[in-house]
Amino acid sequence: MSSLPLLLLPGLLCDERLWRDPAAALAEVTDVHHADLTRDDSVAGMAARVLAAAPPVFALAALSMGGYVAFEILRQAPQRVAKLALLDTSARLDPPKRLAVRRAGLAMAEAGRFAGVTRKLLPQLVHESRVDEAVGADVMAMAQRVGLAAFLRQQRAIIDRPDSEPLLPAITVPTLLGVGEDDRMTLPEETQLMHARIPGARLHVFARCGHLPPMEVPQETAAVLHDWLAVA
Repeated sequence: MSSLPLLLLPGLLCDERLWRDPAAALAEVTDVHHADLTRDDSVAGMAARVLAAAPPVFALAALSMGGYVAFEILRQAPQRVAKLALLDTSARLDPPKRLAVRRAGLAMAEAGRFAGVTRKLLPQLVHESRVDEAVGADVMAMAQRVGLAAFLRQQRAIIDRPDSEPLLPAITVPTLLGVGEDDRMTLPEETQLMHARIPGARLHVFARCGHLPPMEVPQETAAVLHDWLAVA
């Protein structure tokens, strides 16, 4: 078993189910820790809470919103991150149109109109071939478990997050970048930008996959993370 523990950060409206299957496979080779990103309304607060509970040094894997927190962890305690894996996330701030959508969704939720992840929204999160499969139902159930109060905190944190693009050239730990080929939520060009800016970063594209590779293609996700963990 690896002496380097693995810390997993979830995305918006995600809980441990997001990483469940890859984590089970990776538990054979490393000590796996799941972070809770539901209790704070800033990425600084999320990162501080994660660091307070985390091992002294760890490999850090994050998806989407978790990536924003991963960048903040690198700002707060870079010496504690030995390896970095960023899936389906962005270092840049939201463009105006995306920000407007976030603010509208936040306002609706504040008014009591919180639907979680609906069937209509699923094609934005998983590949169209999986919308009506069990993974689609799991995504909707996961969002309901996380719930309204956490959604409000998470969206406020996302809206107010700092720009992490200037941080990219300073990342020197072994870095894996992954993205679903058909991700509609965080477009693959965001990952391409990080690949160009982070020295020595490796890139993996998940074919026929949307925004949630750990749920959509768990075996492939586990294999890619296993290889990343094995890098000296």
